[in-house]
Amino acid sequence: MPRTLGLIGSGMMGTSVARLAVAAGLEVVVSNSRGPETLADLVADLGGRARAGTPAEAARAGDLVVAAVPLGAWEHLPAGALAGRTVLDTANYYPERDGHLPELDAGGLTSSALLQRLLPGSRVVKALNTITPHQIRSLARPAGAPDRSALPMAGDDADAKAEAARLLDILGHDAVDIGPLAAGWRSEPDTPVYIRPYLGEVPPMNVEDFLRWTLGTPGVAVPAARVRELVEAAVRRPAGEARLPSDGG
Repeated sequence: MPRTLGLIGSGMMGTSVARLAVAAGLEVVVSNSRGPETLADLVADLGGRARAGTPAEAARAGDLVVAAVPLGAWEHLPAGALAGRTVLDTANYYPERDGHLPELDAGGLTSSALLQRLLPGSRVVKALNTITPHQIRSLARPAGAPDRSALPMAGDDADAKAEAARLLDILGHDAVDIGPLAAGWRSEPDTPVYIRPYLGEVPPMNVEDFLRWTLGTPGVAVPAARVRELVEAAVRRPAGEARLPSDGG
C-alpha cells in the first residue's frame, strides 16, 4: 500500500484524486508547472497530510505518482525523478486541444505507450482517464459495497498494474485490467466505457456547460462486469477523430 502519493498536475482531476487520497489516510505531495507557492490554498484546504512541491519533488516523494496533466504538458514531466516509479497516466488525446500527433493518428501507438517511450525509466499505467473529476469522488465507495464502480487500466508491467489497482481500491474503486498499453485504446475517447456510463443520460451542451453539469450530477455506478463488457465492445477508430466532450458527449 502506498504511503505517499505524488501528484503532478493540480487541475480538477489532480485535485479530486488528492482529496480522495487524503481522506483515505495517504500523505500527498501536490505539484504543478507554476510553482508550489500557487498551491497554498489547496494545501491548506487538504489539511496536514498534504504539502506542495515541484513536479520533481512530488515524483521523488511518491511511492506512486499520478500524472494528471494533458498531453501538451508531458514535456514538463521530470523523467529523471520519475525513473523507477509507477506513473498513472490520466491523459486523453484530443487533437483539437493537443495538436495532431502523427503516430497517434496513425494508430501505431496509444497515448500511454507514447508516454512510456518518453519515460523509459518508469512503469506507466493508463488509469483514471474514463471518469470525470467530480464522479471519481461522488462514486467512490468502500470495498465490497454493492454499488461500487470499477475503472479500466492498462499497462505492460504486472507489478505496476497491481500497484495501480491498490491505489484505485484506496480511492474507492475497483480496477479492471484491460491488458497492455497497446490495448489502452479500448478506454480512450469515443469508446463505450469512456465517461458516458458513469454519467447516465447527458443532455446536449457545449464543453464548458458539460463540465459544469458534471459537478451537479452524482453519477451512475458501473460495476466491474459492466466495464469488461464495455471494453470488449470497443471498436478502434482513428485517434485523430476524437473530440472534446460536447453536444451531449
